[in-house]
Amino acid sequence: MPEVLDLKKLINFSSESISRQMIAETSEMRVALICLEPGQELKPHKAPLRLLMYCVQGKGTFVVGDEEIVADEKTAILCEPMVPHGFKASHGERLVVMAVVTPADMD
Repeated sequence: MPEVLDLKKLINFSSESISRQMIAETSEMRVALICLEPGQELKPHKAPLRLLMYCVQGKGTFVVGDEEIVADEKTAILCEPMVPHGFKASHGERLVVMAVVTPADMD
């Protein structure tokens, strides 16, 4: 039976801090849902994983390496392992990002 993730029901914001929840996890893939209030930020960081950041809702600025990308709903951004990445919700906009990570050595 397939697992269905109803993102509309899983979205959860917090004015205190970024809301992060792991919504699926297998040995090949992890999926997290990250919800940011306007102005909140996930600071750039590195990980030894392949990453897809999918903008589910809202608008924000995504950092991948030295690039800044302004993206809105239904935009996907790919990031290679050990490349700094992060994102910030635009002022006046909530941002929901689904992050999918896989091990770097899966070829």
